[in-house]
Formats: sequence, C-alpha cells, structure tokens
Amino acid sequence: MKFRNYLTSIEGISAYPLFTLILFMLIFVLASILIFSKSKKTIDHIKNIPLEDGQE
Repeated sequence: MKFRNYLTSIEGISAYPLFTLILFMLIFVLASILIFSKSKKTIDHIKNIPLEDGQE
C-alpha cells in the first residue's frame, strides 16, 4: 500500500494543509515585523557579534 493511500483513509486530513499554510504565514509575518521593527543600532550590534572577542 502506498503512503498516499494511508493519508486518504484518515478522517479530516484535508484540514492539515490549510492549517500548516496559515501557521507558516503567521510565523513569517511575525518574524518580518520583528526584524523590520529593530533599530539600526540593534542591527549593527547583532551584525558585529561574531567579530567581537568576548567584550561588550
């Protein structure tokens, strides 16, 4: 039996793709809002973290 046959036998399986799409879009929008709301100073600090030698 193919994997596709297992999925068609589950009741209400058609709601899962819609739910995951909505969840992905919510996370993507939230991440975009958080990224674009950061100040230039914060972005510069985060950008330079790998170059610092443990000093603030």
